Parts: sequence; C-alpha cells; structure tokens
Amino acid sequence: MDSLDPESLPPVTVTPVQRPPRIWKFWGTALWGLFIFAAMFVGQLAVVGWFLLRQEGPLDMAAAVHVLGGGLTISLSVITGLPAVVAAVWVPVRLSRTPFADYLALRWTSWQNVLIGIVAMVVVVMGWDMVSRATGREVTPGFMGDVLQSARADGALWLLVLAFAVAAPVTEEFFARGFLYRGWSESFLRVPGAILLSSLVWTSLHLQYDWFFLGEVFSIGLVLGYVRYRSQSIWLTVLLHGLNNLAACVQTMWLVG
Repeated sequence: MDSLDPESLPPVTVTPVQRPPRIWKFWGTALWGLFIFAAMFVGQLAVVGWFLLRQEGPLDMAAAVHVLGGGLTISLSVITGLPAVVAAVWVPVRLSRTPFADYLALRWTSWQNVLIGIVAMVVVVMGWDMVSRATGREVTPGFMGDVLQSARADGALWLLVLAFAVAAPVTEEFFARGFLYRGWSESFLRVPGAILLSSLVWTSLHLQYDWFFLGEVFSIGLVLGYVRYRSQSIWLTVLLHGLNNLAACVQTMWLVG
C-alpha cells in the first residue's frame, strides 16, 4: 500500500517544449523587409545629417545637393548602412529561432560554383557593355563618374572603393539574396518567384540610374539570385557583387582619366 502514497512516488520532471524554428514566409518577409530597409535608410541618413549640420554658412538647396552628392558623404553613408542592416536583419532572424548563419546561408561553396558565377557575371556585364556601345550610350553611369571625381577631390577615393566593393555588396546581399530570398523562396512564390521579386527590390535600391542601367542591375540581380539558389551560399553572391562593383569603379576611373 505504500506505493499508493503520493509522497513515495518519484518526482516528475517536466521538460519544457521547445518551439521549432520558423522561416518568415511571404508577408512576414515583406514586412520585416520594410523594417530592414528603414534601418538602412536611417543608418545612411545619419551621416548625411551630420555633414549637413557641419555645413558652414546658410543651408540652401544648392549646398544640400553638394553635400548629398559628395563622394565622401556617399562613401560614409554606404558604410554606416552596413551595421544598421545587419542589426535589423538580426531581429527577425532571432525571433525565428533559426541560427543567423543558417537563415542567411552564410557558408562557402565549391570552386565550381565560383567559376560558374564569375562566367555568368562576365557574360551579362559584357553583353550590356556591348549594347551600350552599339547604341551610343555611356558604358558607365554618369553618376559613378561624378561620385568618383568628387571622392578623388576630397582625398577619399580609397574610402569610396571600400564602400562600393565591400560595404555595399555585404549590405545589399544580406538584405536581398539573404533575408528576402530565404523567406520568399519558402512561400507560395517558390524559388523562381523569390529570385524575380528580390531582384526587383534590389533594383529599386539603385534609382539613381536611368532605365537602361536599371535593366542591367535587374539582370545582374537575376544572375545573383540563381547563383544563390545553386550554391546555397550568400558569401558567393557577396564576392560576385563586390568584384562587379570593383570592376565598375576601375572602369569608371579609367574612362574619366
């Protein structure tokens, strides 16, 4: 009868139920994407505001445009956008209970995928260069030439190259091919829709270009999206993105003398 005594029974250990990791689907990814974009905007705007406050004399429209278009201002704003985006991406990924590296595919890939990605990027970029030359258009956007010349005048050319070839690729790839692609590819959009929509969003970050160069940006986005799908590596798209931007900087510096 002692076995019926509650005090003689062994204590019951209750194991807390761990909720499984989740991936933000279409609307969750879209809403958190707006949050990440806002964080990037605020991070970049902080530098612009700092330069405007340091501006001597009356702050008129001409002075504001000069500050906003300055190579040093753009370089620092691109660089400060990087930690803002990383911090903003960390929030929804943390709430999803998925490791940050797994959610964004922060892993390396095979050298075969690296070679395929480089060849694909070269084909697309050279194809657009041939079209621009055949139609009598600029090979590089005028915006790039103006910014590079401004940065050179400010003694910040190296900082601009660092911003364009390192900070911008990491920022934009973490956002577009990292967070947006991951969630949308596991929604009703599936992989093709995720590549298309994330490329459109990424293209909208480059509205300083005209329609011709926006078409080139969009096609490069499609290539990077496919590489992201094939390799399952965001570091590869960061590498390809950075090499493309570095080549564009070198080409522009050569063309403007």
